[in-house]
Amino acid sequence: MIKLFFVFFSFFLGGSVGKEEYSLVFFPSATASPKRFRISRHWFRVCAYSALVILLGVVSTFVYFSQKYYYLSNDETELTELRRESKIRKVQAEKIATQMKNLESEMARLGRFEKKLRVITALEDSPQNSAKSLGIGGAYGLSSYSLTTTLAHESKVLANRLANNLGHLTIQAKVKAISLQELDHFFKNQKSFLQSTPSIWPTRGWVTSGFGYRKSPFTGLREKHEGWDIGARSGSAVRATADGMITVSGRERGYGKLIEVDHGYGVVTRYGHNSKNLIKVGSKVKRGEIVALVGNTGRSTGPHLHYEVLVNGVPTNPKNYILED
Repeated sequence: MIKLFFVFFSFFLGGSVGKEEYSLVFFPSATASPKRFRISRHWFRVCAYSALVILLGVVSTFVYFSQKYYYLSNDETELTELRRESKIRKVQAEKIATQMKNLESEMARLGRFEKKLRVITALEDSPQNSAKSLGIGGAYGLSSYSLTTTLAHESKVLANRLANNLGHLTIQAKVKAISLQELDHFFKNQKSFLQSTPSIWPTRGWVTSGFGYRKSPFTGLREKHEGWDIGARSGSAVRATADGMITVSGRERGYGKLIEVDHGYGVVTRYGHNSKNLIKVGSKVKRGEIVALVGNTGRSTGPHLHYEVLVNGVPTNPKNYILED
């Protein structure tokens, strides 16, 4: 293998007059004869300038791509930070949205509760409740935002959406507060009336037949069912749903063993198909007091309580007189 030990340039005038040349001498090895190459000054300069241009091009290219890499690295770091901040903000916004949705559900539950109270107390909707017609729109789900969207714009969109929903909920809360204050004032002035108004389950079980028209389990014909059938174990406690006086305690056609309670204010409740009546006619009872035991007497297909609520002699859906869930 040829080894280069020494290279030198010698400048001399040779050949034709006015020509200048460079000599390049190579020593392949310590013992080998040197190799000499001659190149004119003109071509030497061409080669040197070309090499310089190539070197400058390589250096410039290196510097250019180094700067590009530096800026791209910074952009990547910034983009990563934006992604992280955007993810954090999205999680926070989703938590707030979930809380607001839960609040709306709770207010809806309060609305149903208020409606029942107004049915029981015979109060019409207050003028303020006309505001309840205001709808609350907009989905609570948060869409994914493009990373090209600026963080400031994204935050503004989220803030506006949450502020809009919160504004609607605030209006509803104020309306609900006014309505409940009205009910509270009514309750304080109607303590006796409320104590005499049915408001609890007469027994624990499940509704096997609701209020309204149904197919008769005996004749198969369409008939009106004027109360609730509540399936329960035989011997389960039957409780008075409000304060009142026992007006019936005995057997009645179709009802079997029946308890009837007059609560005053035109409200009467009936408890039928009992296995045993525990209270005599003329006795006063309190809400929640046990008056009978669930049975299967009278026109019945199995152990259950037949429960009726009558207002001024007209059968009414018991659902409107049960405040417990």
